[in-house]
Amino acid sequence: MSTNNVYDILAERGYIEQATHEEEIREVLGREPVAFYIGFDPTADSLHVGHFIQVMVMMHMQKCGHKPIAIIGGGTAMVGDPSGRTDMRKMLTLEQIDLNAASFKEQFSRFIDFGEGKALMVNNAEWLLELNYVEFLRDIGKHFSVNRMLTHDCFKNRLEKGLSFLEFNYMLMQAYDFLALYKRYNCKLQLGGSDQWSNIIAGVDLIRRVEAGSAYGLTFKLLTTSEGKKMGKTEAGAIWLDAKKTTPYDFYQYWRNVEDPDVKKCLALLTFLPMEEVNRLGNLPGEEINKAKEVLAYEVTKLVHSEKDALQAQEAAKSLFGSSSRNSDSIPSTNMPTIDFQNGMDIMTLLVETGLTASKSEARRMIQQGGIYIEENRVDDFNKMVELTDFIDNRLMLRKGKKIYHLIKLT
Repeated sequence: MSTNNVYDILAERGYIEQATHEEEIREVLGREPVAFYIGFDPTADSLHVGHFIQVMVMMHMQKCGHKPIAIIGGGTAMVGDPSGRTDMRKMLTLEQIDLNAASFKEQFSRFIDFGEGKALMVNNAEWLLELNYVEFLRDIGKHFSVNRMLTHDCFKNRLEKGLSFLEFNYMLMQAYDFLALYKRYNCKLQLGGSDQWSNIIAGVDLIRRVEAGSAYGLTFKLLTTSEGKKMGKTEAGAIWLDAKKTTPYDFYQYWRNVEDPDVKKCLALLTFLPMEEVNRLGNLPGEEINKAKEVLAYEVTKLVHSEKDALQAQEAAKSLFGSSSRNSDSIPSTNMPTIDFQNGMDIMTLLVETGLTASKSEARRMIQQGGIYIEENRVDDFNKMVELTDFIDNRLMLRKGKKIYHLIKLT
């Protein structure tokens, strides 16, 4: 086991938000290998960058000799977590949940060593879907105070708009997860985002009441900007860890373009660079901070995808802002038949065809706002026809806003 106490590492890098028993947790993590878990409800077919904070914590913990248990929430996803929500989550079918869970498993295997005795991946559907409801109410429900539950933000914030009884059960189910893992695997510690605090302390309390056992909880900061907004969202939607949903180039560009005040925090939370280097890069003055952004983008892309993908994305990004914007095949691109442009194609159709805008109305709005460029020329005319004469060496670069590029190649 590592001589470094992982609690100190996590605290120094800025992960820790809340702890149920700070001194006890630090002491037990320094004394013995600890089985811990983080739950992930498979509500989509890929993890996104918001999840990656938790994945990084699992990697830090495993490096220091502790045993990760990744819980795929096949059971809890059927109910939906009300935490941080202003409305009820969309209900998923069992088939959708199973497909999403399979994708999660594949992604986790890239980050966590699931060799014998090193980590576990378990689906909570194993125990939740087999529960007898009346027995569950008698054995587990009796330990929960409705009055106390209603004081938690995850419920309190929803009372005016309406909170379904289905969602009200979520806290009981997550607490039961912790109890089940405590009994099966001697799992003593639950980790999660700061929005999971009330669910985590419910599990700690349930273990104490049912088993008279010691259990602990730690929450971590959500990935937010210096202005408090959640990171990992763009005009096109979430930044996914799946290369088919967010290309390595787009992933790289997202981190290359974070705001200056967020660079140091992202380097600490999303890379394994030593803190001396994080502090040095994060404190670079003026325009030099762009060097730190390049390091951030490269390191996170290398972790999530591969070193090859990170290098290709880096080269593509440099070529876009250099003199040879057509030299890299890593830039998102679309192959289109030459015949499509013989009589010209209107710009709004082209933007939709390439996926730069979701609809012609969005294309019109972007043009109106001055956000669409062909090469370096801003498009001002909704009826602009893109013709073969606009292409150079059978290639044409479109740009949306300051950062989103798309290359059209004639075939």
